[in-house]
Amino acid sequence: MKNLLNYQSSEYDCGPVSIINGIRYLFEREEIYPEMIKFIMLYCMDTYNETGELCKQGTSPSAVTFMADWLNHFGQTRNFPISCNVLSGEEVTITPGSRITEALKQGGAVVLRLYLEVPHYVLLTGINEESVLMFDPFYEEEDDPELDQEYFEEGIAFISDSPKKANRAVSLSRINGIGKEYYEMGELSERKALIMFNTSL
Repeated sequence: MKNLLNYQSSEYDCGPVSIINGIRYLFEREEIYPEMIKFIMLYCMDTYNETGELCKQGTSPSAVTFMADWLNHFGQTRNFPISCNVLSGEEVTITPGSRITEALKQGGAVVLRLYLEVPHYVLLTGINEESVLMFDPFYEEEDDPELDQEYFEEGIAFISDSPKKANRAVSLSRINGIGKEYYEMGELSERKALIMFNTSL
């Protein structure tokens, strides 16, 4: 049975939650090793804020690269059918024929670093000609009067009926943006993506 996708528990754990969501999306609950969950949480949130508080700058891009290597090694040693690839910089675009686009069309999942006022990680699970489907682990309710107005800008739509796959649809023009507005990936030099596949499918 596939699990529902999860929301983050604090302001800072979007990285490990999105990686775990990738595993939840790709694999049945009965297939997932508990130690995978343990070590994803252990190795992410590896940063310090300006006052030296651990974890309060979230997950670094280098930790995402490490997790890809760790998951690939885990898959090889445990005969677990996972394959991960990391993209950085100019490789991270969502355009026709790009590696992210092709991965999504082939049934993969992509943990993507973008902006939600600050650097943030989400899970991409699908794509069409106009938008990407994503699961944003930062919980918001569409009818909340305190919901940030940015969510109502052009190119952002809420999805409420696919809790095992997506809670947002974001236009390709927005997500490919080089700024730091909601759900833009920002400058090419800052971009990071983790592509995940279930190789048994």
